[in-house]
Amino acid sequence: MNAMNNEHVTLSLGPASEQRPVVMRGPADMAELLPYLLGFYPDDSIVAVGLQGSDLHQGGVIRADLPASPADWTAAAEETAALLVALSERHGSRPLQVLLYLCHDRGTAHAPPVVERLRPLADHLRAAFGRRGVAVKESLCVSDGRWWSFLCRREGCCDPAGSPVRRGPGPGPAAAAATVAGLVPRGSRKAITGGLAPVGPPEDAVQRAALARAEAVAGAASREHGIALLEQAFAEFAAGARELDEERTARLLLALRDRLTRDRGVEYVRPAELAPAERLWRFLARRAVPPYEGCAVAPLTLLAWASWAAGDTATARVVLGHVLRLAPGYLLAELLYESMNDGMTPNALMAAVEAQRRRREERMAESASRPGAAGDGVPGPGSAPTAGADPDAPGGRSGSSGGGRRRRRGARRKGAATAPSPAERGPGGSSDSGGSPGPVPDGNGPGPGSAVMIPARGCGPTPGGGPVAGRRPARGIRLGRAAACASAAVRAGTGLHRCRGARQAARAGRRAH
Repeated sequence: MNAMNNEHVTLSLGPASEQRPVVMRGPADMAELLPYLLGFYPDDSIVAVGLQGSDLHQGGVIRADLPASPADWTAAAEETAALLVALSERHGSRPLQVLLYLCHDRGTAHAPPVVERLRPLADHLRAAFGRRGVAVKESLCVSDGRWWSFLCRREGCCDPAGSPVRRGPGPGPAAAAATVAGLVPRGSRKAITGGLAPVGPPEDAVQRAALARAEAVAGAASREHGIALLEQAFAEFAAGARELDEERTARLLLALRDRLTRDRGVEYVRPAELAPAERLWRFLARRAVPPYEGCAVAPLTLLAWASWAAGDTATARVVLGHVLRLAPGYLLAELLYESMNDGMTPNALMAAVEAQRRRREERMAESASRPGAAGDGVPGPGSAPTAGADPDAPGGRSGSSGGGRRRRRGARRKGAATAPSPAERGPGGSSDSGGSPGPVPDGNGPGPGSAVMIPARGCGPTPGGGPVAGRRPARGIRLGRAAACASAAVRAGTGLHRCRGARQAARAGRRAH
């Protein structure tokens, strides 16, 4: 068909020190291995895999949303090519060649194959990489369990109906090798995201009413009350509980808007805590019913962090992508995502969080032994925002707390003492730099696309009582700046939220997920 048949490609599918590489021998292997490479089945996606060195081993990997409008295809192609080259250069060298996938299902059984409709986008991608000196080794359309090569032009070579991705009842040799290496796709991106959808009738009406009641009195809630509520809820889930009553659920969703309260949840990453933490965050996220979708941002980000800490990078990446569509600019999610894109593992961040947690527990023990001393090192309501404020929200403030945010920044400039939060010293605001959305860090980076945006500056109703349709703004990521600053902040304990360069770089970037 093309050069792909004559040259093998080596995929790492994981850290080189832990897993043997898998050899891909042609476009059929290329199509079958895609979900193993990413950790999930992509849908409506552009995927680009850089090939490095004379042995054509896997370099950076990017997954981006497939733009719905052909008018956006040229820009999407340029951004994808520029990002993959930048990602590869950050890790040592430019890619020599690239493998491309365009993934889109027809939607209805009788619709014509999408390969011809997507061919102009494939041509734009090929031209964009060519202008950067990167040859396209293979370019595939993957749709409805079949694949087509955009590079095959020989008459009679390929079946117009495409070739099946799965060539037999069992996996092919390359997919079997990936399975032996411990790689199992975790379903489609849509399925993972669908599992995060808010609950429906009749539960949604009861939860909506509870959220409205809790919102009416949220300004009077102290941070200490929110943290106590979180700790009690986690203790119940650790003991086997799987739900909370609607009133406590509503109060906790609102309390998690406060950064320090949310960052207490970041600490639940000890081995025995990961499973109950994931259950709790998922439960809370699904109770953020319309028009309170913004309340899901904090628990979803904590779910992504716990999933990454548990080794489920695929789920973490998909969830973070979902968060950044709900709340573009949410700092904790941005920094976690940036860290994953830059190849980091969660180990260093988990160690920083654990050290911080031990210091806090020691302070609490000392305080308990001194009559009249403060309890757990959490500032009182007069010294920091209440549980209604979310400095991580886009624009750096929640809906009605802008003045307080500006006053706090002014206080810092004047020398006021402000202790860094858990996120400022560890993964509460850190980023994951690594690989593909699969079990292996692969340097996946951001990419172009459009999405529904739901303003989530707090946890209240969105304007008009529901999501606001719109295009996600183009944000070209500056790879490494945020991740490098995050790493330095973790090592030095200086605080991720004070890393302004990382914050600006992350907010400038468009993400792949």
